[in-house]
Amino acid sequence: MTELLLVAFAGVIAGAMNAMAGGGSFISLPALIAAGVPSTIANASSTVALFPGGLASVWAYRDGLRPIASVPVRTMAAVTVTGGLIGGLLLILTPSRAFDLILPWLLLTATLAIIFARQIGEALRRRFTLGAPVVLGVQFVLGLYGGYFGGAVGLMMLAAWGLLDGADPKSLNPPRTLMTSAANSAAILLFIVAGMVAWGPALALLLGALAGGYGGALVGRRLPAGVVRGFTIFITATTTLVFFYRAFA
Repeated sequence: MTELLLVAFAGVIAGAMNAMAGGGSFISLPALIAAGVPSTIANASSTVALFPGGLASVWAYRDGLRPIASVPVRTMAAVTVTGGLIGGLLLILTPSRAFDLILPWLLLTATLAIIFARQIGEALRRRFTLGAPVVLGVQFVLGLYGGYFGGAVGLMMLAAWGLLDGADPKSLNPPRTLMTSAANSAAILLFIVAGMVAWGPALALLLGALAGGYGGALVGRRLPAGVVRGFTIFITATTTLVFFYRAFA
């Protein structure tokens, strides 16, 4: 019972982080593993538990959906779902011990994306102009990553689309929420069918994330952007270091 309460509390923080800046899986995944859930099951359960919050964001943003580099939203979604399915299948086939060794590197990639995505996108835009044919290939890879792990995939999408489309990041938020949910929806169907979800902890996490998502949206409107970003970077960097120690120390 105590473990479920701690997981629910972690869900509150994860939901708040996703509402304010993203990176909620950096809280939910370690909480599930600390509760005794194997790492691959924990990753799948975290994806399932945080999914309803993503759907709520899609609904809130529905009026702002737009093509990316002239590629229709439906085409982008189809490619993302395909990538998510393959990524989810790869997670199912990955032994927990192997995932324990891969996970720190995934967390590091996500942390670097959170810290440097904007700068990298701006630097690339100054040097390259890429058109629509590249978009679907990039989106497939992002969908694959989202289905397999998904940490900071939304920020990676914004960085990639900023390079490919050149649009203001704020205008890309609606399609970002849709594509993130598309990758996750494909993966969670596989996780449920394959029995990869620890339902007790996942439901506790889900309830906490719903409460945290609502509260985080209210708080996020009042907190300075720099404070939110600094907190997110601190959490992601600390979690990454802990998992490197856990895997290799």
